[in-house]
Amino acid sequence: MKLISLCISLILFSNLPQAAEWSAIQGDVVSIKASFEADKVRLWCFGKKWPAKLQADGSWKGWIGIDLKTKPGTYPIEWSNGKRIVAKDSVTVSKGEFRISHITVEKKMADFDAPTLKRIRSEAKLLRATYIAAVDATPDIHMDGKPAEGIESTPFGAQRYVNGAARSPHSGIDIAAPAGTPITAPLAGKVLHVADMYLNGKTVAIGHGNGLVSVYSHMQSTDVTIGQWIQAHQKIGEMGSTGRATGPHLHWGVRFHNARVNPESLL
Repeated sequence: MKLISLCISLILFSNLPQAAEWSAIQGDVVSIKASFEADKVRLWCFGKKWPAKLQADGSWKGWIGIDLKTKPGTYPIEWSNGKRIVAKDSVTVSKGEFRISHITVEKKMADFDAPTLKRIRSEAKLLRATYIAAVDATPDIHMDGKPAEGIESTPFGAQRYVNGAARSPHSGIDIAAPAGTPITAPLAGKVLHVADMYLNGKTVAIGHGNGLVSVYSHMQSTDVTIGQWIQAHQKIGEMGSTGRATGPHLHWGVRFHNARVNPESLL
């Protein structure tokens, strides 16, 4: 019986398509393709299920988010039809070359008393809840342009130092422009969160389905409400300098199945 099971396993895996090796750096969204016959597909990597769609030529296309802090190395990718593995690939993650960023702010924006720290943690928890919220999927996951015109003042992944003290790496892109500059949604979706946060200032989070959520912070004003469906390029607010900010700018962040990814990799 064991010999029969082993033979069956060898036959199944010998019929798998030639494995492909994909490459990415920390924070990338990597787009992959595979060819096999299946009515439905589940794409697995990093212990998570990722979106996959059947293409016109009969192949399957999938998207995988590489978190900003993913350890460099090679990780397995599995395509399954819900019953068995139909293809195996891998992705090799390389360390990103990220900039160092220093900012100086008021003491109250760097050193927090107990009530302020409690507020910050509570607000962060509410925002994190949006990263796993279920939203009907939009047709694609690619962003159609940036949410605002301006200068990229802080890139994705920059190591932040606030008043000389190291903080978490920058999980988004800062776009600097005059206060009042319009901010628009680069992809349709549902408004999941609207709040005036201590550190993030006026913030909007939009769920786009497929595990994709975009966040817009430090806004001067917001033009949307929770539960509202937003079309691509619809105005959601204006640029400002609310929260911990040294000048008017937009912090644009993206989570993909909770992975902190570079918004530019979705353009």
